[in-house]
Amino acid sequence: MVVPHHATGARLARHRLASELADVVPPVLLADLVAVLAELVGNAVRHADPLPGGVVRVAWRLRPTANGRCVQLRVTDGGSASGPLLRAATPDAIDGRGLHIVAGLSSRWGVERDGLGQSVWAEFDPAVAAQPGLAIAG
Repeated sequence: MVVPHHATGARLARHRLASELADVVPPVLLADLVAVLAELVGNAVRHADPLPGGVVRVAWRLRPTANGRCVQLRVTDGGSASGPLLRAATPDAIDGRGLHIVAGLSSRWGVERDGLGQSVWAEFDPAVAAQPGLAIAG
């Protein structure tokens, strides 16, 4: 899906994801997916350039595993001078927590760059949730 490189892009992406996956994944996992997608699109709009046409590309993929469905979210933008990094945020800071939310809710996340820009992805893997000491919602 393609959304505008604007704050409304996150809302459009959240609503589409929620409507498409509501009957496919457990509600607690869906809430985490929606929260992470909102952070990723919001970060793309706030910190990165748009793709040609003033847009951000949003995608999700489900794949079956022995422990359930693995879900990957991917947000592609035009990139920025400095890539996404976890930042230390003081209790009084008004921002700087977005990627901590992504890291806390997903099994893993990362960044890939190519000639067009960058993609930030987050994966929700039920196999990771099944390991002692590790948990993801779902």
